[in-house]
Amino acid sequence: MAFGTNIRTWFQGTWHQGDVMVMRAADHGIWQGSSVFDGARWFDGMAPDLDKHCARVNRSAEAMMITPTMDPDTMAALAREGLAGYGPGAAVYVRPMYWAINGSELGIAPAPNSTGFALCLEEVPMPAAEFSTTVTRTRFRRPVLESSVCNAKAGALYPNNARMLVEAQHKGFGNALCADVMGNLAESATANVFLVKDGEVFTPVANGTFLAGITRARHIANLRADGVTVHETVLTFADVETADEVFLSGNFAKVTAVRQFDDVHYPAPGPMTKRVRALYWDWARTEAARH
Repeated sequence: MAFGTNIRTWFQGTWHQGDVMVMRAADHGIWQGSSVFDGARWFDGMAPDLDKHCARVNRSAEAMMITPTMDPDTMAALAREGLAGYGPGAAVYVRPMYWAINGSELGIAPAPNSTGFALCLEEVPMPAAEFSTTVTRTRFRRPVLESSVCNAKAGALYPNNARMLVEAQHKGFGNALCADVMGNLAESATANVFLVKDGEVFTPVANGTFLAGITRARHIANLRADGVTVHETVLTFADVETADEVFLSGNFAKVTAVRQFDDVHYPAPGPMTKRVRALYWDWARTEAARH
C-alpha cells in the first residue's frame, strides 16, 4: 500500500510513473528482510539536508551488509530531477532504498555486490504547524546493537516500532514513548523526542539504541546558535511528566507538538516548540537561497 499519492519511482536507470514493482519473490530483501531506506522531504521548494539523507542510506546499507551502488551526490541529483515533475506547492516524501538481491551460500547473509536500488517520490502533505499529538508509555523497548542492526535505518527494525504505535493507539493515544534496555527514555515510535524545562531543552543522549536523527541534530544546532541551552543526557519518564513542553522531531513533520503524556497535559504548541519550528524554517530557507 502506498504511503502517499502522485508517485514517481526511479528504478533500473529510468523514471516510472506510479508505484512500480521492484522486488522478485526470491530476492533476499523480501524473504530475509535485508532492506534499508531513508527519508527526506521536499516542501516550499526546499529539500533540507537531502545530501545527508542520501549519505545515510549508504551507511545503513553497509551496516546491513548490503553493497551501496549509488554515490550520495548522484542520488541527490537524481532526487532533484524527479522532484522537478511536481508542482511548486507540492510536499513530497523522498525515499531512497536498497535491498539485497542474492544471499550467501546458506541464504542468510546478503551476498556482496548484489544490490537492488530504487528511489521513490510520494506526494504527502506536511502536517500543519498547529498539529499536535498525544503520547503514552509502551512496554516494548529499543534493542541494542548486539541483537539488532540499530545503526541502520533498516526495514527489519520497524515491526517493533509498529507494535509500540498500535499499543498506544489501542490505549487511545496518537504515539508512544519508549525506553531503551536500561529503562531510560529513548524516543517515540516514529521520531526523536525533546523536553523543555525552565527555558532549556533536553533530549535523550544517543546511546546506540536508536537513530539520532538528521533533523534532531539540525534542531540542536539551530537552538544552540540561537542561544538556547540544549542537553543531550539520560532522561526518564519522570522527566517527561515534569516537563514544561514536549515535542517530537523527525523528517516527516520536522516538529510535532505533544499536548499530553498519559495524564499530564502541556501547551501545544508551546513557546519553545514554536521557536524550534521557526528556526528550522528560517534555516531551511537560508540554505535553499544559498544553493
